[in-house]
Amino acid sequence: MLGVGALIAAWVSWATYVNLPTSSAQWRLPLALQIVPALFLTGLIMLFPESPRWLIDHGKTEEGHRILAKLHAHGNLNDPFVLAEYEQIQQSITYEHEHEAKSYMELFRSKTAFRRLLIACALQGSIQMTGVSAIQYFSPTIYGQIGIPPNDTLKYQGINSIIALIAQFCTILFIDKTGRRWPLILGNLGNMVTFIIATILLAKFPPGVSTNTGAQWGFIIMTWLYNFSFSCTCGPLSWIIPAEIFDTRTRSKGVSLATMTSFAFNTLIGQVTPIAMKNIGWKYYYLFVICNLTNALFFWAVLPETARRPLEEMNALFEQAPWVVVGHSKDSYQPRDLEHLQHEIVETKRASHDEGVVR
Repeated sequence: MLGVGALIAAWVSWATYVNLPTSSAQWRLPLALQIVPALFLTGLIMLFPESPRWLIDHGKTEEGHRILAKLHAHGNLNDPFVLAEYEQIQQSITYEHEHEAKSYMELFRSKTAFRRLLIACALQGSIQMTGVSAIQYFSPTIYGQIGIPPNDTLKYQGINSIIALIAQFCTILFIDKTGRRWPLILGNLGNMVTFIIATILLAKFPPGVSTNTGAQWGFIIMTWLYNFSFSCTCGPLSWIIPAEIFDTRTRSKGVSLATMTSFAFNTLIGQVTPIAMKNIGWKYYYLFVICNLTNALFFWAVLPETARRPLEEMNALFEQAPWVVVGHSKDSYQPRDLEHLQHEIVETKRASHDEGVVR
């Protein structure tokens, strides 16, 4: 949905820039249209089911069980997966009440909580250092460095937003099959390659010296490829991973610090980019080449695979996984509590059924 919003914003901005060059509606209209999805969300949020964990935590166990069944088994209250997760949630809530995080400082006192906080904050900060915000905020200036005019830039960015939406749809389809770890690593490496080529083009064909249509199209295609790489991997994962690695008692505090880190780095890039582009030009992009490489190396070294693990198993995962996961098989440290519970429930039901048949 971020991609849908970006798509609409890009084409509305292009249309108002081209068709309303002398009117304040050029910028007022794009701002005003943001009210529409906000009102839409306000209405639809009333239809959201309550969190099963919240309901069970507040004594509404039957309703929590019912919503779990609705979400996972078309309303079947006796589904083995639903029963296993229901039992796991109850055990987790009991533990959390005994060890509940009362302040942000508890994220720094526990080794496993701090490790998760470090990964989440590093991930959100690293995303800004891929160069995405620099491209989004200053695309007319960036494209202008290779001689592309602003009205064409906004059009190409509109096409970019379509590419991003396709990439994000690919994430929806494949992210639980591919996992989190390797898409993040390979996505950063893909970003790096596109930035290397774009930097070479900017260095070889500066504006005003010579106009090279081939170089301009090469640069445009590299930004499109970068956007696909980023939107298919790093962008969505920067929100998926922080939301799933914390347990219930620390998630709100951990995710809030990670999000703050994202906007801190976002502000940094927003303030530095125009100054850097004015003073050092294309050499500024060395920063993003290096950061994409170091991002890939860092997460290759420290990020364990978290896909297909319920929230209740994250404590065990980060207690058992080594800080440097390179050289370790994920099967050697990933818990399998949910599968074991599900197997036990299936076996118990099968035994009860067999006993009934015998009788």
